[in-house]
Amino acid sequence: MTYSLPYKTKQFFFVLIKLGILVGAFYFIYQKLANNNELKFSVFIDILSKNESFSIKSILFLVFLSILNWFFEILKWQNLVSYIKKINFKKSLEQSLGALTASLFTPNRIGEYGAKAIYFKSNYRKPIMLINLISNVLQMSVTVLIGIIGFSFFISENNLNINYYKLAKFLMIIFAVLLLLGFGILKSNDTIRGFALKKIKRFFYKYPKNKLVLGFILSCIRYTIFSFQFYFLMTLFKIDMSYINALKAITSMYLMASILPSIFIFDVVIKGSVAVYLFSFLGVNELTILSIITIMWLLNFVVPSIFGSYYVLNFKLPKNN
Repeated sequence: MTYSLPYKTKQFFFVLIKLGILVGAFYFIYQKLANNNELKFSVFIDILSKNESFSIKSILFLVFLSILNWFFEILKWQNLVSYIKKINFKKSLEQSLGALTASLFTPNRIGEYGAKAIYFKSNYRKPIMLINLISNVLQMSVTVLIGIIGFSFFISENNLNINYYKLAKFLMIIFAVLLLLGFGILKSNDTIRGFALKKIKRFFYKYPKNKLVLGFILSCIRYTIFSFQFYFLMTLFKIDMSYINALKAITSMYLMASILPSIFIFDVVIKGSVAVYLFSFLGVNELTILSIITIMWLLNFVVPSIFGSYYVLNFKLPKNN
């Protein structure tokens, strides 16, 4: 004999879950701002209030760059997911911002996979999670490729005191592990967490290459936008540096922050520490760089997650046929 909860009880628990997500997201934002040991919130506000470069015009331009950044992310998701189900831009916006809010406080934003999948009927959810993986891999590929180029120039011009033997050894171990893992996946037909490897391989083989190319291009555009936004903030803080020289440090920062093992809860700290280290070679003040990192985080994650909270509150489970 099976017992099913009354409809109103289910609805009540569903509302509680949505409220719990919002409380978790906003509590995380509060903790990040109020208890940041690297940059006290009072110091951050004091730095901004003393900086006369932050005019209405410059603030609007920064917000415009963030909107542009998320516009291309939403466009990328709409393009990639259309292989499974065609959605309009509004739906893609809802899914992208809603998933951001739901995953903000989860390790490595792992919650985004489930958050995006739950917008679709149950038979679509596993492929949707794989498409979200593709989306993240495309963005990471751009970060790594451009970052390697930028970092190569950066270390050739600055004495970073790198132990190249240990670095080469570490990269060889990583490459060997990835090679063995890839070979094992290709030869195996087992199931991992409900995903049949044979079906996963078939899915990736069949996935349209033109969508991957467009996804990669959109990822490149996004990278260009937020790296330029970082440089524009540098100019507002009166850091006298050419765009090319700044780009070497910025791309190196995103590369190092991406490959360092971390969880998203400490993402701001990781990027801040890496940026402070890299920009110290260029004579940039520590508090200035930490302030720029914090503003980037507020503009590109906190503000969109606030808008995403509206979609979380209004979310309804799709009805399965």
